Amino acid sequence: MEDFLVAAVCMHSEPGEVEKNLERMESFVHEAAERSAGAVLFPELSISGYTLKEPARIYDLARSGWIVEKIVRMARDAKLTIMAGMVEILQEGRPCIAHVVAGPGGLLGVYRKTHLSPPEKEKYKEGDSLDVYHEDGVTFGLELCYESHFPEISTVLSLKGAEVLFMPHASPRGNPEEKLKSWLRHLPGRAFDNGVFVLACNQVGKTSEGFVFPGAILALDPQGWVLGSYAGNEETMVFVGLKAEVLQETRARRMKYFIPHRRKDLYKDLVS
Repeated sequence: MEDFLVAAVCMHSEPGEVEKNLERMESFVHEAAERSAGAVLFPELSISGYTLKEPARIYDLARSGWIVEKIVRMARDAKLTIMAGMVEILQEGRPCIAHVVAGPGGLLGVYRKTHLSPPEKEKYKEGDSLDVYHEDGVTFGLELCYESHFPEISTVLSLKGAEVLFMPHASPRGNPEEKLKSWLRHLPGRAFDNGVFVLACNQVGKTSEGFVFPGAILALDPQGWVLGSYAGNEETMVFVGLKAEVLQETRARRMKYFIPHRRKDLYKDLVS
């Protein structure tokens, strides 16, 4: 891993107002580029807005393709990596909750949420792949909101080489301080147990569907210590420097890096 400056965004995204949401995102990307960030993390469904009201009716197949192309152009022009969420309409079946990953060289991939919350299962289709991406000397993976509660996902991504786990949220529960405290209960464990950086951000504000999102951002180092945070009701962007030496120091110490000492032969019950 190389040193990496990341901008994590707390943003309001109105359902269905794709052009307006993209315009707002572009202003964040421009600011991040001016400050020499290597990547910008946007919340879950930041482009489409969070919706449980017939997402397949609101978004069509052609629009999904156009959105991806827009994010790719934005990343190329700004010369950084963008991670942004949208409703993805596939050729067949229900839509997916997806996160587009694009870098200066083009599209890196589209991650589709593999673990849906109970209400989401009624409207969306689950993805079936846990992927890692490589850009600018960094290997990273994504976990979308509800997925952060499954430690197995973090471990699988870490075993695939992830040095950073990005966790964009669209979580409407609690106020900003409560949301941050909730994250501080489980996200430090994801970082500490796997020896990885963790960055999470949430949508903010009330939407037309009645969801009220508490603004929150949290960045953790590979030992689970807080690098940066935000709790509030306004849109904001937090810049966090991820230092290669911190990751290297953690992974060089046998009592700080646990992944190499796993007993795989004892874990059969996890997949039985």
